[in-house]
Amino acid sequence: MKELIITSLLGISILALDIVKLRKAILPVIILGLLGTITSCILDWGHNENPFNNNMLLFDNYALGFIVILSAVTLVWFLISTDHFSGSESRTDLYALVAFSFAGAMILAAYTNMVMLFLGIEILSIPMYVLAASNKKELISNESGFKYFFLGALASSILLFGIALIYGATGSFDLPTIATAITTNGSGTILTAGLLMIIVGFAFKVSIAPFHFWAPDVYQGAPTMVTALMSTLVKGAAFAAMFKLFATAFAPTLDFTQTIFVVMSIITLLASNAMASIQANTKRLLAYSSVSHAAFMLAAVMLANTISPSVLMYYVLVYSVSSIVTFATLYHISKAQNGAEGFDAFKGLVKRNPILAGAMTLALLSMAGIPPLSGFMAKYFIIGAVIQADQIWLAVIMILSSAIGIYYYLKIIMAMFTPIENAGRIVITDLQRILFIILSIAMVALFFVAAFVK
Repeated sequence: MKELIITSLLGISILALDIVKLRKAILPVIILGLLGTITSCILDWGHNENPFNNNMLLFDNYALGFIVILSAVTLVWFLISTDHFSGSESRTDLYALVAFSFAGAMILAAYTNMVMLFLGIEILSIPMYVLAASNKKELISNESGFKYFFLGALASSILLFGIALIYGATGSFDLPTIATAITTNGSGTILTAGLLMIIVGFAFKVSIAPFHFWAPDVYQGAPTMVTALMSTLVKGAAFAAMFKLFATAFAPTLDFTQTIFVVMSIITLLASNAMASIQANTKRLLAYSSVSHAAFMLAAVMLANTISPSVLMYYVLVYSVSSIVTFATLYHISKAQNGAEGFDAFKGLVKRNPILAGAMTLALLSMAGIPPLSGFMAKYFIIGAVIQADQIWLAVIMILSSAIGIYYYLKIIMAMFTPIENAGRIVITDLQRILFIILSIAMVALFFVAAFVK
């Protein structure tokens, strides 16, 4: 519970510091708050804290593990995007919105009740609608925010309707009680309808086909570093919530839902990789890449009864590191190229800024699943579990989609190593340079850390 209190107070503190004109203290306070959250998780490890004694939240090792990962991702995001909002008059408000959104992500990792699930999703999502439209001078950003809000509200409505039907069928919002009711009474029409609506609601939130069409437009229109947050914090928290839901409340239904998840994963892999391979805009390509990775994480949810939660945690961490690097690099390149986001904007990057080029290359190869980078092990764990579940066709399509991914990731890599005349250097701060180096090392180091994933 201390973790949630720290995060909630962090958002309030950011706004308070702005009121008293101590804006220079905001970033140090954010760093201390997130480090404090991580420290608190480490100290609480193994305690299984139930703060209200009413089965609404449970800070067990599953919740604490995801909170540590999401805290680290959010901390890196704040540090690497220090200059993104530097010219914005609303910088403090936007930072506070990120902090409040992170509080929602924390609830999604720790909830044990459907009511808290819905509250967590809304607390996570509402600030993101504002952040997507935070570039008020750009029409495409306003359009992105509107699309994200409209479709996000629609997804929330479908999800809430599904929760209501589950309550009507089982008489409870409590996850273990729902699982017991399903085991005892079976799945009737109302429960099945509610289950399907919840799957659809989550599919919208995490951009699973055929409910993914909003993602490329929203990702392209939102400010680049906000897109990085959407593809890491939001996606990771949503999958943490989804995994817990199907590992507890809906565990008795996995035999029924497995076929649905397999079909959705296959459609997602085929559609996302086919569309990514024909994109000329880098941000849209990365959006479809994000959709493709969502299919791998959905496979982990499909196997929630048999797979260890640490496999999903590892995938979320590995993907988040690579995603932050790619979007942060794209931000610096686009800024230097007057907003250009095509492959040509990357030409000559190896000479213009070798650190950015090296980090971007490692990140793209990691997302493609090339050893000895951590993305290879993340995909290996998922594909291995899928094979053990006798879903051979899904495993084959996962392997083929990874091969297609190499093709369109190489487009960007080849552009970075293509010489260009009269190209000026791309300058980044010393802090950002250090972060890119650390993240590059992490993408390799996490390959060997995979030996400890159970």
